[in-house]
Amino acid sequence: MNGPIVSVARELGFEGNALLEGLVVSIFIAGAFVGSLSCGSLVDKLGCRRTFQIDTIPLILGAIISAQAHSLDEILLGRFLVGLGIGVNTVLVPIYISEVAPTKYRGSLGTLCQIGTCLGIIASLFLGLPSQDDPHWWRTMLYIASVPGIILAFGMQYAVESPRWLCKVGRLDDAKAVIRNLWGASEVDRAIGEFQSVIKNDGTDLESRWLELLEEPHCRVACIGGALFVLQQFAGINGVLYFSSLTFQDVGITSGALASLLIGLTNLGGAICALYLMDKQGRKTLLIGSYLGMAVSMFLAVYAIDFPPDEELGHTLSILGTVMYIFTFAIGAGPVTGLIIPELSGSRTRGKIMGFSFCVHWVCNFLVGLFFLELVEKFGVDSVYAGFGGVSALSAIFAYSFLIETKGRSLEEIEMSLNPNFKGRDRDI
Repeated sequence: MNGPIVSVARELGFEGNALLEGLVVSIFIAGAFVGSLSCGSLVDKLGCRRTFQIDTIPLILGAIISAQAHSLDEILLGRFLVGLGIGVNTVLVPIYISEVAPTKYRGSLGTLCQIGTCLGIIASLFLGLPSQDDPHWWRTMLYIASVPGIILAFGMQYAVESPRWLCKVGRLDDAKAVIRNLWGASEVDRAIGEFQSVIKNDGTDLESRWLELLEEPHCRVACIGGALFVLQQFAGINGVLYFSSLTFQDVGITSGALASLLIGLTNLGGAICALYLMDKQGRKTLLIGSYLGMAVSMFLAVYAIDFPPDEELGHTLSILGTVMYIFTFAIGAGPVTGLIIPELSGSRTRGKIMGFSFCVHWVCNFLVGLFFLELVEKFGVDSVYAGFGGVSALSAIFAYSFLIETKGRSLEEIEMSLNPNFKGRDRDI
């Protein structure tokens, strides 16, 4: 919506009203909050596959309502529905990948979520280019936005269900078939044995309760999940992305679309590196290294602003700091945060913990977007960037102190090591 919002506002009659323009862009966050909150219960009852298909309803309907909108109320409704679908998807995709992927490839496959996000952003930037010349192009854009939901609805018809959920609801033969096809016949007995051991310990109730997140070890993991997203957002990724176009303007890149494309390609390059490194270096190492790189990048940008050797070199260092920050974010803080939370979560409460964590994410996302420019105006971009660098350094310390390495371990092995109800476990955190 960043590109066509001017055309939307002009055609629907609220041009120049910054509050309403901001509301149209950001109301999807309210929808995403509700979607994330509801996803856990849907997954518990219906499984990942059916939840994906149901989730396409608000995604498709919201895009079409937005495209056909002739009033402010209609565009707000459409945007809210799209946000609702996005909120469910942001929780559901990491859960599905973590439960379906073979253990040794779980990290790499989980990183595909970040790569898909990068490709989607780049595609939307290209789709937005004609809106500069055609004031009605935004309707075509939003019709096109319904296509991924349609593909997802039909595509999931041919996808497998999570073998862990199948085992939990008593469809043992189906679970064995999925494991045999995806993980290999040699993994069937061991995996089913682990699934049943965890289910026996957790109980046979299909749906977990939110109050269970107040009990150990679920409380600990929920706190870690929420803290990871607080740190991720207050490390400033959305603020830096917002301000990057102005940074590029200082070196003569005046096209906002071109600046955004460069940022998108940098983000994609980092995510591709993470795809290669995730199952080799491990989640904890990547996350610590990512946040340290982000801290150094922010302090480099602050140095370029406050103590530039000369104007040209100062602009160059600002660009270098911005690009380094986004690249190092995409290597670790971006993909690892969404991947490691479902890995640490127990099978019974995975949906609820992910829902809670992403609700924290959306709230922090909204707050950064709401107050970033005001803080820059009051304290200066150098002080705000220094704050982002400090939070990044704090995030590296948090990851070192409170996270365990999940690379190469099945979800059940991780759960048994963290759950005090399992006897003979190796306690990790």
